[in-house]
Amino acid sequence: MRATAYHRKLCSADAAVEAIKSHDRVFMTGNCSVPKELLAALVRRAPQLEDVEIVQVLTIGPADYVAPEMAGHIRVNSLFISANVRQAVNEGRADFTPILLSQIPRALRDPNLLKPNVAMVHCSPPDEHGFCTFGVEVGLTKPAAEAADIVIAEVNDRMPRSLGDSFIHVSKLTHIVPVSYPIVEVPMGQPGELQKQIASYIADLIPDGATMQMGIGDIPDAVLLYLRDKKDLGVHTELFSDGVIDLIESGVLTNAAKTLHRGKIISGFALGSQRLYDYMDNNPLFEFHPQDYINDPFVIAQNIKQISINSALEIDLTGQVCADSMGTIFYSGVGGQLDFVYGALRSPGGLPIIALPATAKNGTVSRIVPMLKPGAGVVTTRNHVHTVVTEYGVARLFGKTIRQRVHELVNIAAPQFREDLLRFARQQHWI
Repeated sequence: MRATAYHRKLCSADAAVEAIKSHDRVFMTGNCSVPKELLAALVRRAPQLEDVEIVQVLTIGPADYVAPEMAGHIRVNSLFISANVRQAVNEGRADFTPILLSQIPRALRDPNLLKPNVAMVHCSPPDEHGFCTFGVEVGLTKPAAEAADIVIAEVNDRMPRSLGDSFIHVSKLTHIVPVSYPIVEVPMGQPGELQKQIASYIADLIPDGATMQMGIGDIPDAVLLYLRDKKDLGVHTELFSDGVIDLIESGVLTNAAKTLHRGKIISGFALGSQRLYDYMDNNPLFEFHPQDYINDPFVIAQNIKQISINSALEIDLTGQVCADSMGTIFYSGVGGQLDFVYGALRSPGGLPIIALPATAKNGTVSRIVPMLKPGAGVVTTRNHVHTVVTEYGVARLFGKTIRQRVHELVNIAAPQFREDLLRFARQQHWI
């Protein structure tokens, strides 16, 4: 790499965001990879701008850019609602676009949908050939950077170098802002007894040689604790966290039985601690790919025994799964749930699992409900749902009648709510 090819593009964050004009659409890389200095510079520039749209998915960290005073200057369009923008979305100061994770790259490439004028990205330093990587967030950042007219990059010497389909050459970067700060960490959860009980039921459903979708949260983290006696597990997932390290080092996670990308952990992004970032840095065990490949159900299904584990806010007695809203209050998004549910359904020996505690609000509210709340979003339809797990056991819904589903779901509901659920089902002549 010629020194000038890189160095002539170096500038400050404030100088870089001068490239953003009023009415531009700006994609901002998210998860643990939010480009903090560029974002802060854009907030400083915001009073000079009108109607800039920031397209993002989940972001971690402060969200000054959705503060009320940003109205008229910056408006966020979130494709998966994170906690830091949830209030703004539900107050009408930011937008929410429901979309499958697998379809976001397609929308980003389409000039009539979400193609960005500018992409703000966060990269590892270039190698001797001039190639940077997108580090801990490849799945949506690479498609956005390829589609954008202008690519503004924070190049961070603390960003791990990710391998796979994860590269961008410095010649494709319009402005380069050198930075040096730690990547945001998301530590593993500390599962309690309830989460461990759910996890123990899930672990019993995972056979040797399975390929897993591994999420993040107390239940997925707890599942990892119960897999130590398994053999030759593999990973094809939209994201992974620190739990993979212990499974690799204990010899459980070998990826040896996978039928696609054998020997490799395949993912779109990572959320974890510095330990994880150090472990994945330039490690050929890990391959990152854009999300339209990772989450394509027809790619997922090429893995035999693909297991997907996803969560829900509530499930009705027919098997409809709500995971993105609390009635009319938007909470998160569909993410990759339906992608992996359908992929696991098509996988030989595959199994899609929906896991959730049976109650909310300290046991006062059942999460297995007669009907979803008015306005609730159906993320996984009753036609796709297969297996549901709570701390009270396993409900197998695939191929079952409504009458059978009622009994399966009531049996894993909290005991204090079972009679009310049965009463409703009788009134509907479902049982």
